[in-house]
Amino acid sequence: MSNTKVTSGSPFEDIIGFSRAVRVGDYIAVSGTAPLDKDGKTCSIGDPGLQARHCFEIIKKALRDTGSDIKDVIRTRIFLKNIGDWHSVALIHAEYFKHIKPATTVIEVSGFVNPEWLVEIEADAIATCNNK
Repeated sequence: MSNTKVTSGSPFEDIIGFSRAVRVGDYIAVSGTAPLDKDGKTCSIGDPGLQARHCFEIIKKALRDTGSDIKDVIRTRIFLKNIGDWHSVALIHAEYFKHIKPATTVIEVSGFVNPEWLVEIEADAIATCNNK
């Protein structure tokens, strides 16, 4: 069975020792995705909705890099620093998943590796086409 590992260039990938996404057969797991720009700096400080949008764009690219697509997502996990931010983040989630409707969990956590992060998101997908 084929195994594909994808990087996003996050400095945390080497520090912690993880891949942005791993595809084994048709299953793709996307690691916890923080709102980082290409230089490893936090995007949209103070705005959980915009941070979530950035996370989903990173996830979308990681899925494409594995030969999959956002439409193949079957589960998302949204971790929030403040559960009061759930609605603004949920609206962004709906922009990507309104018609896909994956299983989803929204949970509050006590903190993240970087205190500027307000959200971190994971996704699991099953590729509908064997593109890789």
